[in-house]
Amino acid sequence: MRFSVVIKIVTAMLAFAANSIICRVALRGGHIDPVTFTDLRLTSGALVLLPLLIRHKEKLRGSLNLKNALFLMAYAMCFSVAYIHLDTGTGALLLFGVVQLTMVVHGVLAGERLTMLRTTGLVVAAGGIGALLLPGAKAPPVSSALIMGLAGLAWAAYTLAGRNQSGGAVATAGNFLIAVPLALILTPFISSGLHSDVQGVILAVVAGAAASAGAYVLWYSLLPHLDSVTASTVQLSVPCLAMLGGVLFLGESLSLRMLLSTVAVLAGIVLVIGAPRRKR
Repeated sequence: MRFSVVIKIVTAMLAFAANSIICRVALRGGHIDPVTFTDLRLTSGALVLLPLLIRHKEKLRGSLNLKNALFLMAYAMCFSVAYIHLDTGTGALLLFGVVQLTMVVHGVLAGERLTMLRTTGLVVAAGGIGALLLPGAKAPPVSSALIMGLAGLAWAAYTLAGRNQSGGAVATAGNFLIAVPLALILTPFISSGLHSDVQGVILAVVAGAAASAGAYVLWYSLLPHLDSVTASTVQLSVPCLAMLGGVLFLGESLSLRMLLSTVAVLAGIVLVIGAPRRKR
């Protein structure tokens, strides 16, 4: 794998982790409700990416994909709604566990072979994330766990769809543009009291305009270069990076378990992306 691709992957994962930290501050701090957060997140992302559609208006028809936009909206809405009721570690484990399982199964069915080295990397990474999150996780509410599972399925579907869609930046802009009205239509049916303060609005806008829109453009541009197993495994770094970010920016404590688990996850990712790929 080219060094430039690795740098882009690291940048995208850091942005995903930053998004998780922003969401945690906004939602768990009570600055905004999850539905309003999602609406503002998607809207700000769409506004930032709108110039791309205007500049490439000749590609407008090909960049508007209702199915992919629905996946994006479903992920963002389910994540926010579930996250407010879940422990940070439990939510991350549910989300990325479902993402990885879904994408690995899809990859194997599509003909991607799990070599011994890639299987070892997969097990090491999964073991690291499990060691990091499971021992301290509380039993989550069933409804919230199911909603987070839906978020994982939606994000896996969105990621898989991106592998077959050319023009990552324009495609992402089109997905955000359609996702906004979908979210606004859904809002009255799932909201249980909309509220926000200035800090909540700012956090939602930053999450959408920077950590979401920019990161998703980068992610969609990378997906054609990654197989399903690699794309799913590298995302296991996000919970680790988010927790490390909590230490740096939110004053959370850093335990030896967290440090060792992070090393295990990153080592597993190196094995997976560095191993040769084989087709059936």
